[in-house]
Amino acid sequence: MAASKAGGGLSTWARNAVDARPGEGAALVWSCAYYFFVLCAYYVLRPIRDEMGAAGGVDNLAWLFTGTLGAMLLVQPFYGALVAKLPRRRFVPLTYRFFIANLVVFFVLLKMADASQSVWIGRVFFIWTSVFNLFVVSVFWSFMADIFRPGQGKRLFGIVAVGGTVGAVLGSTITTALAKPLGSINLLLVSALILELAARASHALDEREPLLRAADATPDANASPREAGAAADGSNADTVIGGGVLDGVKHVLKSPYLIGIAVLMLCFTIASTFLYFQQVDIVAQAFADDRDARTRTFGLIDLAVNILTLVTQLFLTGRVVKWFGVGATLAFLPVVTLIGFAVLGVSPVLPVLIVFLVIRRAGNFAIQRPAREALYTVLPRGDKYKAKNFNDTFVYRLGDQMGAWSYTWMGVFGLGLSALAFSMVPLSAAWLALALWLGRRYKEQEAAR
Repeated sequence: MAASKAGGGLSTWARNAVDARPGEGAALVWSCAYYFFVLCAYYVLRPIRDEMGAAGGVDNLAWLFTGTLGAMLLVQPFYGALVAKLPRRRFVPLTYRFFIANLVVFFVLLKMADASQSVWIGRVFFIWTSVFNLFVVSVFWSFMADIFRPGQGKRLFGIVAVGGTVGAVLGSTITTALAKPLGSINLLLVSALILELAARASHALDEREPLLRAADATPDANASPREAGAAADGSNADTVIGGGVLDGVKHVLKSPYLIGIAVLMLCFTIASTFLYFQQVDIVAQAFADDRDARTRTFGLIDLAVNILTLVTQLFLTGRVVKWFGVGATLAFLPVVTLIGFAVLGVSPVLPVLIVFLVIRRAGNFAIQRPAREALYTVLPRGDKYKAKNFNDTFVYRLGDQMGAWSYTWMGVFGLGLSALAFSMVPLSAAWLALALWLGRRYKEQEAAR
């Protein structure tokens, strides 16, 4: 009884705190909790991954990104088969529990390995984590695009993202505080436990979809007859999407709108990879061989990013989307990236790097991400899982690959940190133009529903 009253009170608070309608509060709370656990689990691992990448040497990072793309190619068809054959209620928790089992295996291997073996296991872990983080987050946002209608997404995705930011802050704090006393390897099991809580939260959210559907009676013009019937009953949780394993690839190649989102992702990831490589270079120079200091620095950067993200989401994100629209919101990050690389080109030092990293990553999580995920709410249900996952995973890592090898080869031909930073300015300008175009297409798609 007390738990029921507490849940009801929390739902009422959620409705009053944001522009939520009756029936949306419970789903909003569980969506925040779900994202909280997903990002908390990842951010426990992120500083460990970054330290292992630095320990393996910046010269090997391009090869690690190549390995990541290869791993993504192997995993992508298996995920497509799950989506085609199983209902959401089954394939979402299965995806998370697959990664939980992987974490346990890495824990055992790292405990048994000697120093030289740990370097190689660390490289594999770097690749694995780079696949893991995209899949668990992509599956989450596909879930959100599936259960929230476009109008609900624009109103509520900013608040949903707050749950993830709080989880990321806690994950970064756990690693920063416990990396030395507990040991980095033991934190893998902590992450696995938190990820299991995410799987359980997804099930709780399935149960609350009917109330969310009832709160928005707008019909889905893109739904198939089978999906429309499921929506009329209030839930898609047990409806199999069907189709082919490679539908995501085919639909992206046929749709200018989806191709635009794919190119947007490429621009974002190429610039992010350049910045990541510069981060590794500059931090390695600043801290030499002190691995614990590097891990702590990466954790502190993550903590600063997530605190700024939380403040922005609470006070700005919803207002920015409401006042300026999806297109202008998408344009924010390329503008920040253009200015940041220009300043880093003039002064490639640690303080400038940290400020740029914090503002850019916070801008991505708080401003760009909710707007980018809203782009998928106007698409058919199959595209929300298959085409979106293809863009979020393979295309994302393809951009990593392009950025990694471009950075490496430019370095081979003698370009220094300044020149490498300046090379991202024209890319950021093209990215800005694309963001504004996608914003216009989104409005057209929404109006046609």
